[in-house]
Amino acid sequence: MKKMISALLLLGCSQNIFAKNLCTLFADAETGQLIQQQGLACEQRITPASTFKIAISLMGYDAKVLKTVNQPVLEYQTHYADWGGAQWKGQIDPAAWMKYSVFWYSQQVVEQLGQNKFNHYVQQFKYGNQDVTAIPVKDAGQQAVWVVSSLQISALEQLQFIRQVANREFPLSPYAYEMTERLIQNEVKRDGWTIYAKTGTGSPGVDGHYDASQAYGWYVGWAEKNGKKIIFVQLDQDEYTQKPNAGLRVRDDLLQHLPEVLKNIKP
Repeated sequence: MKKMISALLLLGCSQNIFAKNLCTLFADAETGQLIQQQGLACEQRITPASTFKIAISLMGYDAKVLKTVNQPVLEYQTHYADWGGAQWKGQIDPAAWMKYSVFWYSQQVVEQLGQNKFNHYVQQFKYGNQDVTAIPVKDAGQQAVWVVSSLQISALEQLQFIRQVANREFPLSPYAYEMTERLIQNEVKRDGWTIYAKTGTGSPGVDGHYDASQAYGWYVGWAEKNGKKIIFVQLDQDEYTQKPNAGLRVRDDLLQHLPEVLKNIKP
């Protein structure tokens, strides 16, 4: 079975055109056993970018900074980051925050947590290098420690973090897990499998400067059917500037081939 799945993955999870695949991982959530590992950079730590919103969501709901899918509603301010366009302006609730990956909303949640709680959660999650020293939460401006900054994580570390989230292994409230799953659930199922996942787009560097010509694209999460959970992580890197952003293209690439992989797994 393992050989069959690996063969399908090697054929199926092709890299995006003009982007190189750095790592693709699939694992059984219950046992942690790797179904397949592909790529030469699975241990390379880079910026988590917007995949870190999964962690922020867990923090926010556990600490009761976030309330429901629709509360709190925060109002865009003119000094907030606006590179996401019109979808980042106006009133934003948790559902819109996750759907449109609104950077400034993440900043407001983390600022309300405060530095000590934020540090505690990052350490509790054993999240990558756990280095949150570059940008204090109260002085974030239009940058953040998880976006092309000091906090970095590898694909293998992402796999472990997501596995613990899917299995609800961190000492967090059940509500934090429930609400986070609601926010990251994909609206479309694949052959009866429900997808819980988040994209991320970043680039090399630690100074907050985004280089679109070398963009990283993440897609991390899990597929679930009848209690069976398969964890996945895919990380690609662009070779020149492309649209849409790298995270969205990695998501589409993985989801296109995911049913081919899952059909060989008995839920």
